[in-house]
Parts: sequence; C-alpha cells; structure tokens
Amino acid sequence: MWKQAHLPQMGGEKLSRCRMCLSEIMTIAIAFHGSGYRTFKEFYILQVLPYWKRAFPNLVSYNRFVEVMPWSLMALCCYLHSRRGKVTGISFIDSTPITVCHKCRATSHKVFKEYANWGKNSIGWYFGLKLHLIINDQGELIAFKLTAANVDDRTPVPDMTEDIVGKIFGDRGYISHKLFQQLYDRGLQLITKLKKNMKNKLVPLMDKILLRKRAVIESVNDQLKNICQIEHSRHRSVLNFMVNLLAGLVAYTYQEKKPSLDLDPKGLPALPAALF
Repeated sequence: MWKQAHLPQMGGEKLSRCRMCLSEIMTIAIAFHGSGYRTFKEFYILQVLPYWKRAFPNLVSYNRFVEVMPWSLMALCCYLHSRRGKVTGISFIDSTPITVCHKCRATSHKVFKEYANWGKNSIGWYFGLKLHLIINDQGELIAFKLTAANVDDRTPVPDMTEDIVGKIFGDRGYISHKLFQQLYDRGLQLITKLKKNMKNKLVPLMDKILLRKRAVIESVNDQLKNICQIEHSRHRSVLNFMVNLLAGLVAYTYQEKKPSLDLDPKGLPALPAALF
C-alpha cells in the first residue's frame, strides 16, 4: 500500500537516499512517545545515539533524522490502520483540541496558517486543530480523524462510523436528529445526554450506565496528550507534526493497560442481553 501511494519517478531524476531503512525510522519515531522524554531532540541525542547504536548501526545525525522523518508518514498511517481495535458493539466518541501555538501568537503563526483555525471548548478559545476519536469498551482505537478547530463535532461522524455497528455514546455536542437517523439506518444507535431544554425520554438502564462511563474516552485523550505527547507547540513542519501525531497514536495501541470498562458477566447472565 505504501509503494502504491508513491508518485511516479521522472526520467533522470535523482532521489536522495538515507542509510537508515524505513522500518528503523518508524521504530524510533514511535519509541519516543513511550520514552518519557519531553522533546524528541533530547530523546534522540541522549538516548538513541549513545545507547541504541547496536540496534541501529546506521544511525544518522539528529538534523538528518528530522529531514527523513516525513518519509515515514504514509507507512505510519497504513500501520496505524492495522493496529485498530475490533468493533465490539459498544463505542465511545469524542474530540480533543490540538493547539499549535499560544493564543497571543495566533495572528503571526505561519506553520499551520492554512490548516489551523479558532475553536472553542469547555475551557475556552484556542487556535489549532481538532482530533476526533472513536474507541471501543476496551480502550482500543477504532477510528480517528483530524480537522480544523472550527469544524463541528458532528461533521466527520458519518465517515468515521462506516464500519461500526451497535451503540455509540457521545456528549451533548453530538445531538442531532438528522445524524441519529442517518446512523440508525446503518445499524448504529447514537446515545447522548439530553440538554436542559429537551424533554426527558425513557432510556434503558444499561444505556444510562454506559453513558456515565463515557469518561473512559476522556482518559484516552489525557494519555495521548500527557504520555504519548501528541500535542506541543514546537512544530516547524506540518509533515513532521503528522508523523508525531501518527506515531503517538501507534504508541498508544501498544500500551498494556488502556482505560477500559469491565463488562464481563461475572455470574449475571442477563447482562449481555441488556447491552443490545
């Protein structure tokens, strides 16, 4: 798939090569997000160059590695899709802001000038992008999408839920009768909390319980930002930002303990039937 995405090579064109192979570049980019280092420069200079020489005999300098990181973008994207979790019938959806700079520097910011925009969440205004995520009850990633911060949360939902069935739980930002009907016709039921000015409706007890457990996806967003470090304002290239984001999502899929729900019956035979 990665080779098919390449542009055709022109006659007489000379392509620069790197002595490191693509898998080595991907491995180092992913390993950073579980290393505990706050910056990739410290990780590469203090950890990779002194101690990983035996595993990577063809290591290049830090500056050269930053130049070749964009080469792994398409391969990381394909690999992340292979790391997606299974559809279990219970899914959670949410979006999290990805700020690209401080609000005071938004007017002079140039790197993401054509992609970022102003957005507002429960905390306040921010300038950047928005990451939309769908996970299952085991905390595994099912779908993701990156948009500008001013895009409505409901806009990317139909594309992200094409292969998902069962029930999906979201916050009040996903309330839409048209979206509910569109998903329901495909076998996916959207369940959200009601606004104060909306009439109360009868909801199955199990749906109320799972709706209260929606915070599990907020825990995933917290781990992606504070452990996998998918968000920082030091990017100088859009391509390297995408590599950092995809590598962080891949690193999360390798975590042994993910935020999840314990839905094993444990002597309650009626529980599986109540879920659906």
